[in-house]
Amino acid sequence: MLKKDILRRKDDFSSIYKRGKSIGERYIVLFYKKNGLSYNRIAFLASKKVGNSVERNRARRLMKENYRLLKDNIKSGYDLIFIARNTINNRKAQDVNKSMVNALFKSKLMDRK
Repeated sequence: MLKKDILRRKDDFSSIYKRGKSIGERYIVLFYKKNGLSYNRIAFLASKKVGNSVERNRARRLMKENYRLLKDNIKSGYDLIFIARNTINNRKAQDVNKSMVNALFKSKLMDRK
């Protein structure tokens, strides 16, 4: 991921939470909003409810890896926030992948092949 692709500013997060839409899945929650750019900006979050730092970092790594595999199929021009649920603990990458794909299909950010 390039530096410009990462959401960092508090204003961006607030805007997505207030004016964006959300989709809940078994292991993740997806918040998304159009950004008016030609590329997607993204963030991966895991709160302390997910567990200790090791579990939170693993949850973020699982989401990042699955996004890397899916990013070519996702529509451009959106801000995306993937939030790990506490059910993500002890899950395999394939389970998280299914959850991310379902959320992206429900939000119409990814088309069926």
